[in-house]
Amino acid sequence: MLGKYSQKGFTLVEVLIVVIILAILAAIVVPQFSSSTQDAKVSSLDTSLANMRSAIDLYHQQHGDYPSAKTAVPGNCAGTAGTGAINTPAAFQDQLAYYTNATGQACTTKDDGAGDTNAYPFGPYLKKRDLPTNPISLDATLVVVNAGDLNMAGSNPAGGWRFDNKTGKFIADDSVNTDANSVTYDKH
Repeated sequence: MLGKYSQKGFTLVEVLIVVIILAILAAIVVPQFSSSTQDAKVSSLDTSLANMRSAIDLYHQQHGDYPSAKTAVPGNCAGTAGTGAINTPAAFQDQLAYYTNATGQACTTKDDGAGDTNAYPFGPYLKKRDLPTNPISLDATLVVVNAGDLNMAGSNPAGGWRFDNKTGKFIADDSVNTDANSVTYDKH
């Protein structure tokens, strides 16, 4: 018979069993979270690529050239004028983020300041001038090439983005790192 003061609680064996079960569950769950994080980065990369490619395609349809294939510097501009010379990241960004005319000259307003209030009727194609950060390399820099190579590959070491203004190809600038399917990120 138990005495007046019976003890309540768990035995050491019961506590150890619970700890072991929790450790097993943690070993199963933690790798799933790290895999999910990488999957989210790849999904974000694919979304950024799709958005940029759509903007580039629309620009090409309206201008007949790809961004940066011509200078973004206008003659007259009532707002902030584009500053990008031909084949430069600045021209690419100006032509996608500002209003443009048929020749690709860019301005932050449609007005040329000389009486034409619709001198820059096209665009903008992006909401802001800054390019999205590549979620894999954490780099937003852009390399513009004028090679016309449909098989263009990214850099080693990895960078932000790479764009060929003859073909319109826009890729992640990474020919080294791979996704879960062993595909390099420049092939996304």
